Amino acid sequence: MAGATTARRGPSGRAGKGDKGAGAPGPPRPPKSPKGTGPRWSGRPRRVRLLVSLAAAALLAAGGTWALYGSSWLRVEKVTASGTEVLTPEQVLSAAAVPVGAPLVSVDTDEIADRVRARLSRIDSVDVVRAWPHGIGLKVTERKPVLLIKKGADFIEVDATGVRFDTVAKAPVGVPLLELAADRSPSARRFDEERLLREAVGIAGSLPDAVAKETLQVKVRSFDSVVLELTKGRTAVWGSGELGEAKGRALTALLKAAPKADHFDVSVPTAPAVSGS
Repeated sequence: MAGATTARRGPSGRAGKGDKGAGAPGPPRPPKSPKGTGPRWSGRPRRVRLLVSLAAAALLAAGGTWALYGSSWLRVEKVTASGTEVLTPEQVLSAAAVPVGAPLVSVDTDEIADRVRARLSRIDSVDVVRAWPHGIGLKVTERKPVLLIKKGADFIEVDATGVRFDTVAKAPVGVPLLELAADRSPSARRFDEERLLREAVGIAGSLPDAVAKETLQVKVRSFDSVVLELTKGRTAVWGSGELGEAKGRALTALLKAAPKADHFDVSVPTAPAVSGS
């Protein structure tokens, strides 16, 4: 048609550069970010918060360390000992040598326990605890003698594990005396004195309370010939250390059933015997 204007198109069919307004408009450009709010500045508040948090944590850690080690608030001021029976608390405290005035957190509790056991052989175990804010507590357990060995005018105390832990001038009440009389025994070469001592300790340590309080002496003639010397001149043939629990029950029953008897035999606990009643 006359007067019509034909737009020039390139090979792709799109309007040429010179054809302004002839084609569809392009996508709009994103608005420019205000100054100071672009990607360069977006992470700064988070980094500031992180730095503040780290600084606060460092100050708290430094304050805690100072409170534990540098201040006078948490230092050892009082040391106590409990659980003693033969020993005194003062003996335990002296052996412990706890550093009064030292920071409570720096006290080596294992070292203190080792020191007490090394210096006091009567002590079997020690429990050392921190009693915040200013104390150290020592809970001790003493060894219990189950047998005595005569040594001159003194007595050596032996516990249930065979440890000879102390020598005393006076025999403790209720603890039997050991008598080794196995020199002429045929088994003397096979079982030496130390082995027989362990056998006697095992027997004495396993006696029921009713029998233990009646036992004055444990006489070992050989490994399988042990005799208990009881109160009132009575005796009890025990035999070897085997079946100790059953023998203890049998002798307990015999002592009740025949209180006037003077000889008991529980070497075969299933067939105990009584005589002299």
